[in-house]
Amino acid sequence: MKTGITHLPLHGGRAPAWLFGRMTLLAREIVLVLLRDFGAGELLRRLSDPFWFQALGCALGFDWHSSGLTTTTCGALKEGIRGMEHEIGFFVCGGKGRVSRFTPREIEGHGKHLRADPGTLVYASRMAAKVDSAAVQDGYELYHHVFLFDRDGNWAVVQQGMNDATKTARRYHWLSSDPLDFACEPHQAVCCDSRGAALNLVAREGEANRAASVSLASEQPERVLRELGGIARLELPARHAVTRADISEAHLHRVLLKTYERRPADFEALLGTAGVGAKTLRALALLSELLYGAKPSFRDPARFSFAHGGKDGHPYPVDRELYDRSIEFLKEVVNAAKIGEHEKRRAFGRLGAFYGRTDAGPE
Repeated sequence: MKTGITHLPLHGGRAPAWLFGRMTLLAREIVLVLLRDFGAGELLRRLSDPFWFQALGCALGFDWHSSGLTTTTCGALKEGIRGMEHEIGFFVCGGKGRVSRFTPREIEGHGKHLRADPGTLVYASRMAAKVDSAAVQDGYELYHHVFLFDRDGNWAVVQQGMNDATKTARRYHWLSSDPLDFACEPHQAVCCDSRGAALNLVAREGEANRAASVSLASEQPERVLRELGGIARLELPARHAVTRADISEAHLHRVLLKTYERRPADFEALLGTAGVGAKTLRALALLSELLYGAKPSFRDPARFSFAHGGKDGHPYPVDRELYDRSIEFLKEVVNAAKIGEHEKRRAFGRLGAFYGRTDAGPE
């Protein structure tokens, strides 16, 4: 049940070095506690939960309404466990900007320590990025992709896009499941404080359009381009996210020639074809509606609003001494291998009471 709506600003700035260093230490201890008490599967599930992930970022020192929570929280997780991944059986790959492009190489680098095929994980990473950059056309350009997984091949994805026009960010959460359909409602959550026009080619109600697009992709390119030529003579509804001027016939011909030769079996195979991007999928979706009456979905996939958070001193500056004490406390908990469950619960109860007394911030 909804109880209210909060509109949150997107703030600038970076996490200072003194804070990020502490974030990595605290992130490490949190990961170790969760792995020990609940296992990697539960940790992945929690990271795929937008509210738990947001709470984690706030616990690491990011304020509820400022920028950078997603990228810095993921960065702290990655740096926090660096060098101990093979020991704990939990891995974090990817990152922001150009670092995200090294994700497949990073996954393969951990291959000999896995009980799963690293190629399957690389495929999952690439398909998650392809869906949110090409099949979900919502105006948000991906700039951050992090792939988290365990030794057995269970995985989660946290990636984010930015809309320069609205100055808002959108976060996409994924969680592996058996089976996971990359072509139909694959997300665990899509979070954004703003919703708008979107071409959602992985919406459940768009199955007929996906099937028609696959059929067109298996046709001779010349036939498809002939049909495309008719678009210039049509009055299209404003809701269509494609115009004749958007399409390069030379590029589309090259892509369609490739899909015609490979004859993709389904939409996932079409989406995974190299060179098939947002414009190609828009053209196929439009033609599928015009030729077959198979309408694509324009439902915005965002289902949750989230605080896009940071480190700007609200509601009060980070208490460095308190932060360091939290890190040391969790280290003690992790290192006390023989501590009983009763004592452990009492210890965490004391920690909760301690934080309850500090909610108002420093005097």
